[in-house]
Amino acid sequence: MPELELREWDQPGNPEDIEYALIWAPPRGALRRFPNLRAIFSIGAGIDHLASDPDLPPGVPVVRMVEPGLTAGMSEFVVMSVLYHHRFMIEYAQQQRAHVWREIEQIPARRRRVGIMGLGVLGGDAADKLCGFGFDVAGWSRSAKTRPGVTSFHGPGGLVPFLNRTDILVCLLPLTAQTEDILNAETLAALPRGAAVISVGRGRQVVEEDLLAALDSDHLSGATLDVFRTEPLPPDSPFWDHPKVVVTPHIASMTIAETAAEAVVENIRRIEAGQPPLHVVDLARGY
Repeated sequence: MPELELREWDQPGNPEDIEYALIWAPPRGALRRFPNLRAIFSIGAGIDHLASDPDLPPGVPVVRMVEPGLTAGMSEFVVMSVLYHHRFMIEYAQQQRAHVWREIEQIPARRRRVGIMGLGVLGGDAADKLCGFGFDVAGWSRSAKTRPGVTSFHGPGGLVPFLNRTDILVCLLPLTAQTEDILNAETLAALPRGAAVISVGRGRQVVEEDLLAALDSDHLSGATLDVFRTEPLPPDSPFWDHPKVVVTPHIASMTIAETAAEAVVENIRRIEAGQPPLHVVDLARGY
């Protein structure tokens, strides 16, 4: 859209000229200075950083980022991590450090039960990719969802049965009041002994002390953690050197500029044509 004029956040010119904001985590209340905003675009899939701002301009739609590069990147990371735990790479890494040469009996994918918390755009695509490998895939979400090849659980009543049948758990939930601290001593105990956890949603969904206790007691065989309550992860965090933990610095998926620009332009065109933008967030719900 050559007719669009782009301005930097720190040099917006006349605030009344600004109609669209493409942002990540602006200071609270900072968007109030633009009285003519027509849409707020988040450059990431999550919007908890915006939903928690009490001074967000009222009535302005907030649009989360949905673009193929972000989705593909998350599915790549989830598949990689599931395969890592499925093929006992945590155990083999421990054996390498101890100079131990010992084969572990393999389990076919069809007998490995993978559970995905969150069946939105990212979780749904990851579920599809894992089904392609032959895994026994289930999903848990707030409301009932149907996806080919995926056993669906939903709501508070479906959480424990979902966890009971999950060998490798992937947390891809948005951060809301209901999902904060959802992975705690009680829910982790509902997983079968020897299960693994992959956390790629938000750090505040995991009670870190409870996760460490489950790992140290051998209830869990391992964890891949990409998100943490405090980021960057403090140097003295026990996760860094834990033999059962893989730490990555919140890189499971990143917005790809080229395809993200196309998604934003498409939504601006829709707004200019009098149509509602795609992927508008329900701020009260948190996603």
